[in-house]
Amino acid sequence: MERERERERRGEMGTLAPDSGETPTTHRETGIDARKELDAGALFVLKSQGSWWHCGYHMTTAIVSPALLSLPFAFGLLGWPGGVICLTAAGLTTFYSYCLLSVVLEHHAHLGKRQLRFRDMAHDILGPGWGRYFVGPLQLAMCYGSVVACTLLGGQSLKFIYLLLEPDGKMQLSHFVVIFGGLVLILAQIPSFHSLRHINLVSLLLCLAYCACITAGAIYIGHSGKAPPKDYSITGVGINRVFGIFNAISIIATTYGNGIIPEIQATLAPPVTGKMFKGLLVCYSVVISTFFSVAISGYWAFGNQSQGSVLQNFMLDGKPLVPKWFLLMTNVFTLLQVIAVVLTYMQPTNAVLELKFADPKMDQFSVRNVVPRVAFRSLSVIIATLLAAMLPFFGDIMALGGAFGFIPLDFILPMIFYNITFKPPKGA
Repeated sequence: MERERERERRGEMGTLAPDSGETPTTHRETGIDARKELDAGALFVLKSQGSWWHCGYHMTTAIVSPALLSLPFAFGLLGWPGGVICLTAAGLTTFYSYCLLSVVLEHHAHLGKRQLRFRDMAHDILGPGWGRYFVGPLQLAMCYGSVVACTLLGGQSLKFIYLLLEPDGKMQLSHFVVIFGGLVLILAQIPSFHSLRHINLVSLLLCLAYCACITAGAIYIGHSGKAPPKDYSITGVGINRVFGIFNAISIIATTYGNGIIPEIQATLAPPVTGKMFKGLLVCYSVVISTFFSVAISGYWAFGNQSQGSVLQNFMLDGKPLVPKWFLLMTNVFTLLQVIAVVLTYMQPTNAVLELKFADPKMDQFSVRNVVPRVAFRSLSVIIATLLAAMLPFFGDIMALGGAFGFIPLDFILPMIFYNITFKPPKGA
């Protein structure tokens, strides 16, 4: 009886290996080897308590963001056949890549070596140097760059709403970026990735809502005759057309970009087998319904006159082409969803900050851990807001740099990880 009570008491810490009698080998909250001491980033930010539904919410928020509003512009550079083919091919490729990544993660979790971060995967599969000097910095740069770009986008959305209500308003874009940054500053204190599950569910509903509004608005404008004459010819000649094609491909690749699949998988409660695939099905059901509806309806309505954001086409000479209330509602939905996107892409940075400045041996909400968490997360948001306010063209930089960052993370590394882990036959 004494032995059984001791077994139950220690079982609260993890799952006991049947051949070891008393030694817990798997950490209860993360499913990784308990003999490997967890850092504060893994314990506090990447809590493994979620379901596959939560995983689907997180992935949808990371992929289906207001960046998809540039898809009609990409179609304008590729034309109908090229646009549909590239959008479909990128969707199939990323779905396949994310499935491979989830299989690798599940394989290592089954072995008791669950990997919670992209750099952990690179460290264990490719070697310490790859995780520390390439994959880790690249992922952090892409995620933090996305935070800056989305902060700028949030400020632009606020300014758009302001000008709809006050056409002669004098406030500048930088003012709205600071306002948006102030809101993010408060929400950035949400302690863990798992804590965002309800926010990201609302985010999923919001992206469906504004994509439905944009599709309906584009169809309305296209049938009303208010849109410019429809011209579906590919603009540019010679080298300009070639650059336009590569620009469109990079826009589509970046739109599908994620870069935080391992961190999302880390939020799943063990056992993790099969859960990521279910979450991917939830995510890509939303991706298909939103990406294709916005891209096709926007390009159909505006042709090669599609702007960098299709919402810009809803205004002509400062006057809305749809009812003002409809345009206002669409922008509010977009604004609210971009907040969730910012919070999601902050998680890798938050994990690093907790790793450096928190004490994993003390409670997450002890004064020792709360003070540095609030201080450094606030500093992170302030820096991102300042960059967004000082560099109003940062979105263009991310469109270029994002392609070079997200393509390795989402298109190349998953294949490499899979091949090194499972070593499939060359003819497979």
